Amino acid sequence: MYPCAGYILGLEIAVGILLLAFIVLNVGYQKFNLFKVRWIGGVLAGVMLFLAGIIALEANRESNSAAHFSKQKSTYLIGQITSEPKLNNGILRFTTRIEQGGDTGKLQLMKGNLMVSVKIDTAKAISLVYGDRLIIPTNFTNVEAPLNPAEFNYKVFLVHQNIYQQAFLIQYQVTLLQHDAGNPMIAYALKLRLNLVNKLKSAIRDTDVVAVASTIILGYRADLRKEVQEAYAKTGTMHLLSVAGMHVGLIYLMITFLLSFLPHGKRTKLIKIVVSILLIWFYALITGFSAPVCRAVVMLTMVIIGFSFNRHINRLNVLAVSAFILLLYNPFYICDAGFQLSYMAVFGIIIIQPYVYKWAHFKNWIAREIWLVASVSLAAQIILFPLGALYFHDFPVYFLLSNVFIILPSMIVMYAGIFFLALPHIPIVSASLGWLLERTITIMTKTLSLMEHAPFGSISKIWLSPLEFILAYAIIIGTLCFLIQKNRQWLKFSLVLGLLVSISFSLKAYNSSNTNAITFFSLRKNTGILFRNGNSGLLLTDLNAKDKAYQYSIQPYLDSCRVTKLKSLSKDTDAVYISKRGHLIHFNSQTILLLDGSFDGKTFPDKLNIDYLYIIGNPRISLQYLKQNFNFKQLIADGSNSTRLLNQLEQETKLGNFTFINLKRNKAAIWVSN
Repeated sequence: MYPCAGYILGLEIAVGILLLAFIVLNVGYQKFNLFKVRWIGGVLAGVMLFLAGIIALEANRESNSAAHFSKQKSTYLIGQITSEPKLNNGILRFTTRIEQGGDTGKLQLMKGNLMVSVKIDTAKAISLVYGDRLIIPTNFTNVEAPLNPAEFNYKVFLVHQNIYQQAFLIQYQVTLLQHDAGNPMIAYALKLRLNLVNKLKSAIRDTDVVAVASTIILGYRADLRKEVQEAYAKTGTMHLLSVAGMHVGLIYLMITFLLSFLPHGKRTKLIKIVVSILLIWFYALITGFSAPVCRAVVMLTMVIIGFSFNRHINRLNVLAVSAFILLLYNPFYICDAGFQLSYMAVFGIIIIQPYVYKWAHFKNWIAREIWLVASVSLAAQIILFPLGALYFHDFPVYFLLSNVFIILPSMIVMYAGIFFLALPHIPIVSASLGWLLERTITIMTKTLSLMEHAPFGSISKIWLSPLEFILAYAIIIGTLCFLIQKNRQWLKFSLVLGLLVSISFSLKAYNSSNTNAITFFSLRKNTGILFRNGNSGLLLTDLNAKDKAYQYSIQPYLDSCRVTKLKSLSKDTDAVYISKRGHLIHFNSQTILLLDGSFDGKTFPDKLNIDYLYIIGNPRISLQYLKQNFNFKQLIADGSNSTRLLNQLEQETKLGNFTFINLKRNKAAIWVSN
């Protein structure tokens, strides 16, 4: 998403011109013989809506406002917690809506969202909930862009939520001004959801089962472990852990069944409509009003009303209207991955599934029902493949099998869970429902885990360039047009684009396998150097592969470079392209010296010729010492050094006109030999 605030006036003029042209063409429809080019009206309307969307997005971008708290001078801020605070490893994180700011003498109105992280005092932890109003100091910082290649862009992630700054505070810096001052309906829903999660915890011992049940039924993901989440993600069943159309549909079926015992009549019909709509919206409220669940509820509301009054329902129109309504409410939804995946999946199911279903015919009704589910899954996977590869970089090979398998377990989990949570505690009934819920989730998760670790369970390390992403969707569109229109030109179009994508993949694979490079990772407290020779690499780091910093900063780059053979460089090594002896490393024609505390006070009769002087472990050195003992081209220091040493070296190198790279505060450095 790129800021377009400077072009708003031009965009508004363009929309005005297009609107005028649209009106003129409609008035003179017969005069201009526009029936021959009926597509013009659609194109004009589409372009107008696109430009209007950009204008709406910029109008809602609060960083453009003069009243944004980052553009005002203040010593403290007053704001309200607008998200459910989540505690992880002693850090409480939540979003705060800034309302006022200033000093002891004067307050002024402000606006904007701030991501707040508070280090909790375990001896006397502060209790914060949605709606609490706080006073916090004005020591926020701008969210930094990623410092390592292929690293998750947390800055863009927050920008898509209209958040541009973050604050890291200690508990004593936070003052509770007013408790529970938020929207009473949202506050009630969050408290109810937390009580329901606690009810699940009281009946089920297995914490992973509780986490999965809370996620599927209530959309509460705080306790879900990464390993459990990956079992669903790697098998193409991640949609089960995201409350959306399937969950809302099952809830609606249950409501319809419960209301079916009411007598028929106009008044009863109206009661059924109102009760059904209120209950599905209440469910959406409890589950957090995420973009996918909002899409499902808005669409289902329109379908309920349409069918109740015997109106023809065009599913594509309903899909488009629901998207339009949600984007009017929050234009930033367009940047939300859940919104994009949800709408794209439904679009694919509506357009592609009928053609996929015709590929096979079965006389047995059970086989037909299984193929129906498989065709829905296949259609969704086809349309989502480029988007999924762009965001998650892998493809689940056994997605058809896994999606057919979860049909029955997911229904049991939803209905057993809903009845368990809705009914009062009845010993035999509650125990039976709890046992059924626990056993079903355990079997489902273990089976999906087996599929995840099965041979060729997933194709990983898929990194699409923007051009490849566009070409992939162009291939899907061309193939779809061929299936609908039976025109071979569309097939040729798709095959040519497929050839271009294949050439692009081949060139990337060739370049990757023939690249030698040194990557000095930017880590806050650790060391990380990758010596890459094609698809092989040696990694020098003090991090474990399971450490969060490794998974966040190093692993994505290894995957994007297609490094398949990785070894540790912790010991002395002799290879064709690299050798390591103690602190000295020779990589092709480059020499790297790892300078740590063992060099304190050590001098050499002759200067050593070094390409990269890499400082680690906070040694007691100065630039004067380095110049006396080494001839070096590049001076690099990583995050394992103290801030005092890094500041000292920065000042000394500026005065001495030396190039210095501080990996604790700057982007990763990459040297490529070819």
